[in-house]
Amino acid sequence: MHLAWAKLIIKLALLAICSVGGYLIAAQIESFAAYWWVPWLGLLAGFCFALLALFIERLFKRIPLKVILGGTIGLLVGLSIAKLIGYGFTEVQNTTVRVAVYVVLSCLFGYVGMVLGGIKIAELGWPNLPWVGRGGGRSNAPKVLDTSVIIDGRIADIAEAGFLEGVLLVPEFVLQELQHIADSADSTRRVRGRRGLDILKRLQQEQLAEVKIDREDFDNISEVDAKLVALALRRNAKIVTNDFNLAKVAEVQGIRVLNINRLANALKPVVLPGEVLRLQILKPGKEQGQGIAYLDDGTMVVVENAGKLLGHEVEVAVTSVLQTTAGRMIFTTLKNVEPESRH
Repeated sequence: MHLAWAKLIIKLALLAICSVGGYLIAAQIESFAAYWWVPWLGLLAGFCFALLALFIERLFKRIPLKVILGGTIGLLVGLSIAKLIGYGFTEVQNTTVRVAVYVVLSCLFGYVGMVLGGIKIAELGWPNLPWVGRGGGRSNAPKVLDTSVIIDGRIADIAEAGFLEGVLLVPEFVLQELQHIADSADSTRRVRGRRGLDILKRLQQEQLAEVKIDREDFDNISEVDAKLVALALRRNAKIVTNDFNLAKVAEVQGIRVLNINRLANALKPVVLPGEVLRLQILKPGKEQGQGIAYLDDGTMVVVENAGKLLGHEVEVAVTSVLQTTAGRMIFTTLKNVEPESRH
């Protein structure tokens, strides 16, 4: 909040300084001293230049740093070429024609160089630095939170642990969806919506990360997931989600996705075939004679021939590990269990 106020004060100061400067400059022009309205015209011109500067600043914030760098290099090359070609017109006696030719060449080659430089620098693969890339750097790129990951709640713990850097963008249409869920007549949905709002409040109050509310909306798009993808493209941002379908759609469009479920699976301990585990059989399995147990992280373990050992702790040997989109399943067999104990 303090940062927003500081930015607003700086923008107001820029408008005031440019306006007063334009007024003073116009008032000092002696040839227009007889016209009382000239200083006020200068004030208006200064105000317009300040608005133009703010617009350029807003525009450049959305352009990746690599494109800006490539466009600048291309502009310099284009102006250099225009200067070299302009030497061929130095013998022209008419000054107006000579200046006009130089201006036209500069505009033409400068524009072509700037556009081609911004496009072709990505094909060259240079500069390949961690801070020069899409969105001005991968680690500091803003991250757009979707509704599901906010309701999930693990985003706060991840931020508290320091594994989530940069600005977290919460679109206003996501806030509206959370409010709609929190006001639902269904008690389960109502609890989920209120939980999501509590998670956002915790992120802000405990300052676990820099949370910003993005007011931009897309009136021509109706679905929230499509709006999230459009906003990520507009902001050169990543999407943080645990929605499998949203992640696939975003990746197809070239957006970097941080999937909380994928992170959770990556943090689960590695279990190799042949490893011995000690588990408690909690319930029977789907197949005849199977028993089901769970690791501390919630991973389901299928134990063959353990259907009659409910409530018992047994040693099992891992036979195989199956990774699915829903999670990981471990298949095991009983180890060192006497035949009579199985019955």
